[in-house]
Amino acid sequence: MARGKIQMKKIENPVHRQVTFCKRRAGLLKKAKELSVLCDAEIGVVIFSAHGKLYELATKGTMQGLIDKYGKTCRGRAPAEQAKEKEPLDPKDEISNLKQEIEVLQKSLRYMSGGGAGTMTLDELDVLEKHLETWIYHIRSAKMDIMFQEIQLLKNKEGILKAANKYLQEKMDEQHSVTDMVPLLTAAATNIQYPLTVHSEIYQF
Repeated sequence: MARGKIQMKKIENPVHRQVTFCKRRAGLLKKAKELSVLCDAEIGVVIFSAHGKLYELATKGTMQGLIDKYGKTCRGRAPAEQAKEKEPLDPKDEISNLKQEIEVLQKSLRYMSGGGAGTMTLDELDVLEKHLETWIYHIRSAKMDIMFQEIQLLKNKEGILKAANKYLQEKMDEQHSVTDMVPLLTAAATNIQYPLTVHSEIYQF
């Protein structure tokens, strides 16, 4: 059955509004990540909930790096500078950046597991915080999906139990109807047998 068109207006029920926010936020961030992977694009998404809670996603690097790049792009520059920025990165620089990012992630994992990695710098802690927020978001989204699936399964089970209960109730009603008819059938059978007995006695005389 096709879903009806959703009217674009504020959802008044706060529970339904929160559920819709979580589901659509998850879909938006998922699409952003897919676009980044498929097209090798740098994407930054910033979301503030109705309660002022921040959700953000930077597909490459950090959000601050994307903001700085956005600021530089928006400023007026000479055509030569614009052409220079469009040039691809040097492979050595790109490899160096990737190695640095991997090193920060490995150091973060050792830090969280208490492996004695030593103190981390403020920038490294910022990167770790961003990754933790992204991981927590994915965990919550997965939990929400599982909860919706379990709710749907419970609804399906409820429908099956209701149908089984209705079927058993109909069978019980039919059984009661047959039970109620037994005395009537017995009485009818008695009335039929009585004259037959009388006639047989007459024939014996």
